[in-house]
Amino acid sequence: MILKEIEKKENIDENIKLAAKIVRFNKLFSELRKNEITDDIGSKLNEYIDEINSFSGTNRMLLRKLRNMQPKILGLLEKELKLVPKNYYRDKWLAIGLSVFGVSLGVAFGAAMGNMAFLGIGIPIGMVLGIGIGTSLDKKAFAEGRQLDVEMKY
Repeated sequence: MILKEIEKKENIDENIKLAAKIVRFNKLFSELRKNEITDDIGSKLNEYIDEINSFSGTNRMLLRKLRNMQPKILGLLEKELKLVPKNYYRDKWLAIGLSVFGVSLGVAFGAAMGNMAFLGIGIPIGMVLGIGIGTSLDKKAFAEGRQLDVEMKY
């Protein structure tokens, strides 16, 4: 299956963030062309690309559209093909560690000390735990050959 590319619109160079996002998406799709993808996944990705290419709003609205499409595309790749970009798990587990581990540990510290001002102590601990777990999952994905040579930023 041949994947399409996101077409550059006029006046795109005025918005640096939008131009960089489109370049990252096109690099992601070029990395996917190197791997074997099934026809149904390729057609779904081409539908997403067509939806982006047919978008007729302003550059700011297009950037918002790309930001909304990114989790859908990356989730599809992870779920169906088990392929992830660089630092995918680190970014994902940073948020999980911060919210799940960090807040829980902070509440535990605050309750144990009798002062809820210690809530902030757990947040950096949870962040470090999340980054550690995510980095180990990224290394595992790289060792298994499931990591694409592109980093998608949010």
